[in-house]
Amino acid sequence: MTSPEPSPEAKANASSDAKTNTAPDASSDANTPADLIITRCTALVHDDHEQIDFLEDATIVVRGGRIEAVTTERLDLPATERIDARGRLAMPGLVNCHTHAPMVTLRGIAEDLPVEEWFNDVIWPIESNLTERDVELGARLACAEMIRGGVTCFADHYFSMDTVAAVTAESGMRANLGQAFFSSQGTEGREQSLDFALRHRDTADGRITTSLAPHAPYTVDDADLAATARLAREHGLLVHIHASENRDQAETSLARHGRTPIEILADTGLLDTDVLIAHGTGIIERDLPVLARATGRVGVASAPRGYLKFAWPTTTPVRALRELGISVGLATDGAASNSSLDVWDSMALTALVQKSTGGDPRWLTARQALHHATLQSARAVGLGQEIGSLAPGRRADIILVDLTGPHTQPVHDLAATLVHSARSSDVRTTIVDGRVLMRDRELLTLDVPGVVRELNERMPALIDRSHGRKIQEYDT
Repeated sequence: MTSPEPSPEAKANASSDAKTNTAPDASSDANTPADLIITRCTALVHDDHEQIDFLEDATIVVRGGRIEAVTTERLDLPATERIDARGRLAMPGLVNCHTHAPMVTLRGIAEDLPVEEWFNDVIWPIESNLTERDVELGARLACAEMIRGGVTCFADHYFSMDTVAAVTAESGMRANLGQAFFSSQGTEGREQSLDFALRHRDTADGRITTSLAPHAPYTVDDADLAATARLAREHGLLVHIHASENRDQAETSLARHGRTPIEILADTGLLDTDVLIAHGTGIIERDLPVLARATGRVGVASAPRGYLKFAWPTTTPVRALRELGISVGLATDGAASNSSLDVWDSMALTALVQKSTGGDPRWLTARQALHHATLQSARAVGLGQEIGSLAPGRRADIILVDLTGPHTQPVHDLAATLVHSARSSDVRTTIVDGRVLMRDRELLTLDVPGVVRELNERMPALIDRSHGRKIQEYDT
């Protein structure tokens, strides 16, 4: 089974993205204990051409929150903490490239509905009730779910993001956070989004990065989008936005404005910034040359489970985007639409849906899916030089996966086992910046029973829709 031919972007990044099987630098003080040493694992690594590979009986050395070495050499180094990972596979922590973490509070409340009714009749009326405490409890539950599923970093696009930032910092996770806004808020919404991004950038010991978060071209007008693009360039910020979420949005935009949502992003200057586009299942053929001309770094987040639930006729055109050198990361969207924050599930579904829609069982392969789950997801959220690979110099965001269960045995193809047989519940240990957040399935930074108990007590007030309010109108 082979991996994809590296894109031009991949080749340009190869020298910095793929350095493996490297012993500790000779200049390291052998008498100074490493912070963490993981031994006897199988390590998922990337070679100099970004091909997925596996190192058997590997040792990973961590100092100062970064990986110092991934090696098959026997090392005699002191360490503050050691993990014997026999029977485990070590791989980069997963990245949830687009979600609305606090929406776990609405998991399963609006099932089996078309997207217009889902928004207008249920979700946006309920969201008008949200308090900061609701957001905090939802964010805590979401972080717990993601840590247990091997997600070490997430890109969040929601409201009350000061609260989400505080929960993220406490949980130990890594995140890119953006305060969502609509043009219906006037200039205040955009100003609040910028204020949040500047105050929280590089906080939590660098684990929190930030973005500007206009909701979408159908809820944010051209003037606001253009102003957002100017602010992003001025302050060096990522822009995280929903665009061409489905084919209906693209067709409605063409009928109303003579332009697709992607063309609107180009016209307003957003494609000349670093931008993360959520979903993109409505990207059509005429959008591809527009994306190819983008001068900023474009990433796309794909969350296939939600598209299947909404019965959308198309999915993210992963193959076409990759041919343009655009990184496509894995995502879940919010649990209100997806019912889950399981990126492991998104990885398997991405591979299967791409095979089905493309009519080609040879694409997307398991190794390609793992590439999307690791390096491409890291690049999509603007962290391509920091995470996504087990390599010296990268942040030590590592998960240990148990592949000894009956559902993963025997192993004929390790990549295929990871993508199509393993489950999020097989993640035994989750590490961010060298800090263990979950050990042998035990969460160390969050109290789930307490969160669930209070959340259930608050639920009647949260889900009340008798007031007739809603935060916005879905009209595409």
